[in-house]
Formats: sequence, C-alpha cells, structure tokens
Amino acid sequence: MEAQPPVIRAFGAAAIAEAAVLIRAGGIVAVPTETVYGLAADARDAQAVARIYAAKGRPSFNPLIVHVADLAAAEAIAVFDADAHALAARFWPGPLTLVLPLRDRAGIASLVTAGLDTIAIRVPAHRAIQALIAAADAPLAAPSANASNGLSPTRAEHVAASLGARAPLIIDDGATEAGVESTIVAGRTILRPGPITADMLGRVLPVAPGTTAHVSAPGQLATHYAPAKPLRLNARDREADEWLIGFGDVTGDDTLSSRGDLVEAAAALFDALHRADASAAARIAVAPVPDDGVGVAINDRLRRAAHR
Repeated sequence: MEAQPPVIRAFGAAAIAEAAVLIRAGGIVAVPTETVYGLAADARDAQAVARIYAAKGRPSFNPLIVHVADLAAAEAIAVFDADAHALAARFWPGPLTLVLPLRDRAGIASLVTAGLDTIAIRVPAHRAIQALIAAADAPLAAPSANASNGLSPTRAEHVAASLGARAPLIIDDGATEAGVESTIVAGRTILRPGPITADMLGRVLPVAPGTTAHVSAPGQLATHYAPAKPLRLNARDREADEWLIGFGDVTGDDTLSSRGDLVEAAAALFDALHRADASAAARIAVAPVPDDGVGVAINDRLRRAAHR
C-alpha cells in the first residue's frame, strides 16, 4: 500500500490551529520561514525532535536551530553576552542565528543540541512560523524541510517532493523571501554565511569567518545541500550532458539572475537547483557568482552541493 501524500494547507488561522494540534501532540509540521521551509517540532520534546531526524535522515551530531517568539523567550533558553545582545537588537526578528551557551534547566531536548553545551537560536520574522510558535506555545526546532543532504526547500511543493508522507502537514505561504538559510554567528565568528552578510554584521561588531573542529551548528557538514546529480561550478559554457544555470551575462537553460542581482540570485538558488535536478540532463553546471555580499552564502551552498 502506497503512503499517503502530505496534506498541504494554505496559510491562515485554520491551518495554524491544525498545525499547533500536531505540534502539541509530538508531531512535526513543515512551515515557511523567511529563509527556507522548516520542519518543526517542539524543541522540548525529545521524541518529537527524533521524528525530525528520522524524517530527514539527519546525522545525530548535526545540531538544530531553535526558533522562538522574541528576545525574552531566547534569554530563557540561552545565555546572552553584550555581543549577542547587540546582534539581536539589530537583526531580530530576522535571518540571524546565534550560537550561545545553553542555560541550565532550559528544558530543551538534548537531541536538539546534539549533546553540546551550546544552542543555535533565532527569532524568525516570517508570519507563518511566528503564528505557529504562538499557537503551539512552544519553542520550535526547525531545520530545513528536506531529506538530509538534499536541496533546501523554498516552496511547499519542494517539501512534498523531498519528504512526501514524512511531512504529514505542510503550511503553504508561497515562496520564501531570502532563499538561503540563516547566517550563523558564534561569538564574533561567522560559522555559516547567509542573508545577513559580513558587512552588515560588521557595522555592529567586528566579525570574521571561521571554522570549528566539530559540528557546532547546522550547515557545517561538507556534503550538505547536495543535489542528486554531479555539479560543476564556475561554468561559462554548457557541456553536452549538462543543464546550465546562468548568472548575469552567462545564459543557460535557467538563470539565477539575468541582471546579475545577488539578492535575486539567492532567492532563486534552490528553485533553480531543483529544476536542474528534475531535468533530463545528466549533470548540472552553474555560472560564476561573485563572492561578495550574499554571494558568499550562495557560493557556500554551491561548494557544499558540489562536494561528493
């Protein structure tokens, strides 16, 4: 017997109420944020969080981001210093995740932090996940709503295609705005580039890109964000068996931005990769993208996607 397809509900009060019932019962729900669609569960419920890992096939050592309603809710879970307060004041609600010390007796399931003494936390700006946080009255662990190492979803149909019945309910509120996952900062180190760029952060605090010896935040696995097909980067011409994703003056079967607009490219990135993966071509090629501003995040995702 074939598994039932996921239920997709248009965003609204009824859909959020239905989703909140599932969350409170220990279930999982796919919900849009301003970055990508997330697969959400109550971050205090270890079994619910385990359902996220099971649905995604996610490695147990890769932590999850916890989404909360506001700064006060974040401070009940994590220990903030002056730097964290400064970043939160400037960029929350929004696509910035802070990696901070986990507060004693915070009530967060250890599976969320992968056993670490830090937690990745953010206050999202999107109306759908904020409505679900309020209706469920819970902090939500919500990694991207796709199979692990697959393409991150920017539309409800991407979630359905990647997870199928493993995402029993999907809240559909259209395409996400940013198109790439949140920027992650630990202290004054950028662990993952994203919509909040280094230049934007630098206007608040001196920050620098960095790496860690262990996985302390989502998106640090080398093979994250990979399509099924081989991917060639910095391509200016299409080879015979390739689907070429263009940028700027490099035209192809698709384009991230014919105008060379990096923000437009970021929003289009995963849509374009999904289309390429679904095409008849055996391989994917992507045109060069400038490595500045949000282009750093785009290239980060593409390098991970090309790593095999």
